[in-house]
Amino acid sequence: MIELALLIDTASLIYVFDFIGIIACAVAGTMLAMSKGFDLFGCVLVSMVNAIGGGTIRDVMLDRYPLFWMMDLNYVFTITLTSILCQIFFCPTVRINGVLKFFDAIGLSAFSVIGLTVALSTGAPPPIAVMMAVMTSIAGGIMRDMICQELPMVLQKEIYITACIIGSLTYLGLWRLGVMAWLSELAMLMVVFGVRMLAIRHDWHLPSIRMVGWLIKNEGKK
Repeated sequence: MIELALLIDTASLIYVFDFIGIIACAVAGTMLAMSKGFDLFGCVLVSMVNAIGGGTIRDVMLDRYPLFWMMDLNYVFTITLTSILCQIFFCPTVRINGVLKFFDAIGLSAFSVIGLTVALSTGAPPPIAVMMAVMTSIAGGIMRDMICQELPMVLQKEIYITACIIGSLTYLGLWRLGVMAWLSELAMLMVVFGVRMLAIRHDWHLPSIRMVGWLIKNEGKK
């Protein structure tokens, strides 16, 4: 176990997570743009916004310059290539909603880990780090949906932000216990993805404030 830990470079693992999220979000953005009839460059633009929008806002808020994708053009090249390949091979007859949610879940889990660890590395306190995890994972999707004139999933009753927060708390708990960073990151990745996919599979939704109030009111009448 110790030998395995020595072989794993945390920075490299984070970089891999980042590109997993980038590719997943590029696919999700391209698929949604194609379903809306966007042209080649429109699809690439939407995939760019979806893939790097959240990270860009995070870096601006944390005062991290230059922006990560400006220092490493592999992000831009990967997103562009992924979007073009998706446009070539994506079958329009595929039910987009389920596939879109699947790739969204991958991006959510990967970007949650990235946002949290980047914020912690800058010295941000845990509550701010959790906020940055949420921002990194949802901002790009919100902008994507707005461009495509869709109601953002994160603003509905979807178990989305909740999954990110649960995963972030898992990481922070393991971190406080002294668990190795790469194990904490993997655990957070699996928790966020697992919670999100379970929510999709079992159609879990957060209740509205009115619903909670109604339940409390009726419980009091019993």
